[in-house]
Amino acid sequence: MKKVLVVAPHPDDESLGCGGTLLKHISEGDQVYWLIVTGIDTDHGFSEQRVTEREKEIEAIGRAYPFTHTYSLRFPTTELDTVPMNALVQSFSRVFQEVQPDIIYIPYRGDIHSDHKYVFDAATACTKWFRYPFVKRVLVYETLSETEFGLNPDANGFKPNVFMNITSFLQKKLEIMQIYKSEFAEHPFPRSSNSVEALARYRGSTAGFQAAEAFMLLKEVIE
Repeated sequence: MKKVLVVAPHPDDESLGCGGTLLKHISEGDQVYWLIVTGIDTDHGFSEQRVTEREKEIEAIGRAYPFTHTYSLRFPTTELDTVPMNALVQSFSRVFQEVQPDIIYIPYRGDIHSDHKYVFDAATACTKWFRYPFVKRVLVYETLSETEFGLNPDANGFKPNVFMNITSFLQKKLEIMQIYKSEFAEHPFPRSSNSVEALARYRGSTAGFQAAEAFMLLKEVIE
């Protein structure tokens, strides 16, 4: 049994980026933990109805997988650039030390959403072997509507070198994505059933599967 931690800047990133892979881990008896970095509240301009809807979505997602445990740091969404990096790292570190994951999944640093960059930096700060010796594998996932819209000409781009066969889990992933009613829309919106399935089929064709999720392997420790 492995311990898996998926780090999501916002609720839905975990499902877009590696929902099928998480379902596969759970089917194999692994413990999967969900770390949600940001949250919404009325103090930042969101209506009480929207805040309540989001909490219900998070609860439903937690049951749908199901996750062993969900952590919500509740930093202000879209405003991680205003949060001191040491505060982010300390919050991540507490979760990492409690879970002691073997495998972590984190967003791509080159995503267009700045929150993803800060989450990547804080998460990778928690992978030093002498402080976090339990972390054996670090994988970066791609997020529809974020990764493909990164326009930084100096970035190398998302270049996957690990492909997970999610053929048996694609339909369940699509069903779970429907829970995020406020984040999903009809094609050609990037976060649509058509787009999610199309990416899975494309990644599958690269690796010889009917459907796959793709990752960049940043670190692997083999004992």
